[in-house]
Amino acid sequence: MFFIRKCAGFLGLAAVTLLLTACPSETTISKINGDPARYREKEVVVVGRVTDSYGVMGTGAYELDDGTGRIWVAATRGVPSRGSRVGVKGEVHTGLTVSGRNFGTIIEETDRRVRTK
Repeated sequence: MFFIRKCAGFLGLAAVTLLLTACPSETTISKINGDPARYREKEVVVVGRVTDSYGVMGTGAYELDDGTGRIWVAATRGVPSRGSRVGVKGEVHTGLTVSGRNFGTIIEETDRRVRTK
């Protein structure tokens, strides 16, 4: 009986560890904007409030503010309304870099969870 409990505990711990390592951990926008090359083409999770959004025919972009900074998110399934609290998962893409400063860093959305005002 002791052996069965010990094995069950170990298997449970192993399953939780596997699930947590498979998901990207939440990061801050200031970290992404501060070192965009580190996050380029990597999946991230960011949570914040929508400050601006533009959409046309199911696609568009919205600006997300997590309190540490702002970043634009490209969406292909509509955009959340201004003021919504959003958790977004997506891949970071960077644009032009001039004198070590990056312009045009965005997140290409792959999943989103929205909670309205």
